[in-house]
Amino acid sequence: MSQQGYVATPPYSQSQPGIGLSPPHYGHYGDPSHAGSPPGMMKPAGPLGAAAPGGMSPQVPSPPGPHQFGQNGAHPQGHPPQRFPGPPPVNSAAPSYAPYSPSTQSSYPSPASTASVTQLASQLNAMHINSSGMALPGQGLPGPPAPLFQGLPRPPQPSIMQPGSQVLPPPPTALNGPGVSPLPSSTHRQDGLPGPAPLNAQYQPPPIPGQTLGTGYSPQQAASYGPQMAGGQLSYPGGFPGGPAQMAGPPQLQKKLDPDSIPSPIQVIENDRATRGGQVYATNSRGQVPPLVTTDCVIQDQGNASPRYIRCTTYCFPCTSDMAKQAQIPLAAVIKPFATIPSNETPLYLVNHGENGPVRCNRCKAYMCPFMQFIEGGRRYQCGFCNCVNDVPPFYFQHLDHIGRRLDHYEKPELSLGSYEYVATLDYCRKNKPPNPPAFIFMIDVSYSNIKNGLVKLICEELKTVLEKLPKEEQEETSAIRVGFITYNKVLHFFNVKSNLAQPQMMVVTDVGEVFVPLLDGFLVNYQESQSVIHNLLDQIPEMFADSNENETVFAPVIQAGMEALKAADCPGKLFIFHSSLPTAEAPGKLKNRDDKKLINTDKEKVLFQPQTNVYDSLAKDCVAHGCCVTLFLFPSQYVDVASLGLVPQLTGGTLYKYNNFQMHMDSQQFLNDLRNDIEKKIGFDAIMRIRTSTGFRATDFFGGIFMNNTTDVEMAAIDCDKAVTVEFKHDDKLAEDSGALIQCAVLYTTIGGQRRLRIHNLSLNCSSQLADLYKSCETDALINFFAKSAFKAVLHQPLKVIREILVNQTAHMLACYRKNCASPSAASQLILPDSMKVLPVYMNCLLKNCVLLSRPEISTDERAYQRQLVMTMGVADSQLFFYPQLLPIHTLDVKSTALPTAIRCSESRLSEEGIFLLANGLNMFLWLGVSSPPELIQGIFNVPSFAHINTDMTTLPEVGNPYSQTLRMIMSIIQQKRPYSMKLTIVKQREQPEMVFRQFLVEDKGLYGGSSYVDFLCCVHKEICQLLN
Repeated sequence: MSQQGYVATPPYSQSQPGIGLSPPHYGHYGDPSHAGSPPGMMKPAGPLGAAAPGGMSPQVPSPPGPHQFGQNGAHPQGHPPQRFPGPPPVNSAAPSYAPYSPSTQSSYPSPASTASVTQLASQLNAMHINSSGMALPGQGLPGPPAPLFQGLPRPPQPSIMQPGSQVLPPPPTALNGPGVSPLPSSTHRQDGLPGPAPLNAQYQPPPIPGQTLGTGYSPQQAASYGPQMAGGQLSYPGGFPGGPAQMAGPPQLQKKLDPDSIPSPIQVIENDRATRGGQVYATNSRGQVPPLVTTDCVIQDQGNASPRYIRCTTYCFPCTSDMAKQAQIPLAAVIKPFATIPSNETPLYLVNHGENGPVRCNRCKAYMCPFMQFIEGGRRYQCGFCNCVNDVPPFYFQHLDHIGRRLDHYEKPELSLGSYEYVATLDYCRKNKPPNPPAFIFMIDVSYSNIKNGLVKLICEELKTVLEKLPKEEQEETSAIRVGFITYNKVLHFFNVKSNLAQPQMMVVTDVGEVFVPLLDGFLVNYQESQSVIHNLLDQIPEMFADSNENETVFAPVIQAGMEALKAADCPGKLFIFHSSLPTAEAPGKLKNRDDKKLINTDKEKVLFQPQTNVYDSLAKDCVAHGCCVTLFLFPSQYVDVASLGLVPQLTGGTLYKYNNFQMHMDSQQFLNDLRNDIEKKIGFDAIMRIRTSTGFRATDFFGGIFMNNTTDVEMAAIDCDKAVTVEFKHDDKLAEDSGALIQCAVLYTTIGGQRRLRIHNLSLNCSSQLADLYKSCETDALINFFAKSAFKAVLHQPLKVIREILVNQTAHMLACYRKNCASPSAASQLILPDSMKVLPVYMNCLLKNCVLLSRPEISTDERAYQRQLVMTMGVADSQLFFYPQLLPIHTLDVKSTALPTAIRCSESRLSEEGIFLLANGLNMFLWLGVSSPPELIQGIFNVPSFAHINTDMTTLPEVGNPYSQTLRMIMSIIQQKRPYSMKLTIVKQREQPEMVFRQFLVEDKGLYGGSSYVDFLCCVHKEICQLLN
């Protein structure tokens, strides 16, 4: 066999800083009592026998134990039902992963340890997936299904793209002769013949078309289709780890897996666009799986909420909790109640029943919706959620037609649509009286550095513009929102801007320990009426503090002051705080610099994500109780303790924006875009959300910018169009296949015009007693959103190593359950992925490598806390882009077309020296320029003659009046359009220092500071699956 020198060792171990996995966690699959090796599994000889320190110790399978994420039901060995349990005793018998060194020498410490591992490596190496109907290079079209060890071929099951999943038969193993190189080499000599792969080659170009397969396969056999359910498959030679193949003689080294043969996120996205893009998606049937978030289509509400409002991890729930435990697929919904709806879709209808208010079930209090069944000629209705039979109120009575449907079915939004709004009656208002319209208070840090760098002047100038654009009700001429202004350093300055004043008046509050509001009349005003006084104030503020040398600031008292002002005015509202330093002045919420690199990769690392003091937690609670939302614009030049400062914005439904080392000429545009967008966006105040479900399951866990005083009411001082709440469900009984699972999300809130309303979203899901139905209906993007939020929540209490291990375990567990119960029998050397989860491994690896779960030397503690907070409120589309960035080739632009170029996979091997590529992840945007970029493109985009002349400091592209420049700027604005944060552009030249930052976004590659490549992670997951199935 060709001795090609790449050993695909399992990805995680101690030589990669920070991603080693600890000894096994029995909470997930069973208990530590199975200390001996399971039958049929050989204990590897040599150093692999005991758990290598920091190496990843896979689970010893045993009868499935409690659901790792705390399912209802018994928890053997007294494990509490918590999501991320602590580490159990070390089981030295569990086979551990071999060390992985990022160096280019042989990856193993000593020859003694190589025999058994190298055999595994050779099994992993020839892993090859042909996802649903792609032909192998040089094969032309796939042949008809060929037998795979069985007698006659069975017809393939259809998948969305082409017939079933392809399987490669396992090549000869060490037991049946040395065999030949199972697949063509991925590297080539100049003449196009296969050449040997370099040792540990990191990236290799895809095979040249027209190359034949290695001898020993006929092309027809290599393309054989397995009779499995649709989905990609991987085949490893040599059986499963621990099988007899480990007794083989000398190690046989092989080349690395071809990245083109494993499932591609880009391919999945493009296939969905091809089949569902541009079409009308009607929500008229239960349990439909919607188009992916990356697919543009028109959604028509026909009885279930649009996927813009609710997406689920699976649209078919298992009938029993035992099935749920078996599959370990989280049952969750990602709800974005105020999602923006495109102009070609119908906005929500408003239902007004006057003083009667909404019709509700007497028992469970669910609101009237399409799931209510009218009976007895329309005089009563049966609730779809709790089955209670209710009388129809006289004002609401209507006769039924021949199929038992009300005659006014299509005239009433609440009977025929999945989403609608009700006007709330006084019973739904605080103190039973109508709310006042909300107020916005602008609070500016006027300490020395902010005055000197021009930030205060910039904010004051910009406020004159944005105040013209305060949000208003559609039918109103002007906004009902009142505005107020405070400046602060270590004392607070309140301003009276009453319309009848010639000059604004300043009142100083020096007692920051007990903040009070020094004026009521004239603090919150109507902008239109007080415009001249306000402009006067905004002109004066930068001059007023021009000579100030005060560098110390307070922070908690600022929030306290804003909240007290709203409380005094008896209205909800939003504080816009512009702040830049660690609040070190003597006051409540004073913080010290506790940034300690020594805590990284220890069990104490979680402290860095927790607030320093409980002042902010109780402050947030008060803010929510008074409908005070806090949005924070941070301009740090050093550590400011985002984990503490960001807590109130997170818990009050506000937003945190951060501009590191803010420089006027480079960063002001990004900040101003964010400020304008934040002020204008659709928002609801003083909100309470309640999730109701039909019998058999209930909402148990909530993640997002929320506060919870009890287990059911999700309280939000405000919620805007970009914020999502992720809700996990658990069984408390059996679900029936015929009635399905129903979810109703009701949000009670105050509009920007001061009207109290209820926004209702309804969704019906299927239920099944077949695991295959559950896997068929999964949505990977929603699963990753859920896993990210549950892991990022756990970061506050658990060691990161434990969390990473649980994520790997659960990934393997979900896929092993599919393999065991849904895929038809095949060699254990094949990794079989359900069609709906083909890209789960690549996305999961992106999550594991994110800086929140894996520290990197160049990423600050503040940046990690910041990213953690952003993800906690993200919807599915935002988390999808954040974990797997969009990478577009710009040099192939068709300037005549308005369509975005097709994205490419996030890997360095996809870049080319002659190319220009744009990468965006929702926070950052990079324009990467290859050293041999075409001069005409450089001239066209930058208006300079050559690569050397490009100024990499620019953060916006010059407006050059030619098609290339216009098309590129249009593409950038299209990508930016739907995103909550303004992305700052960074120009990156190939082989220059800033390229290091860019490369961390190439998420399919091995991380610079630990974190495996996609290929290696796939090998790792497959090994875990084999162990679980063994």
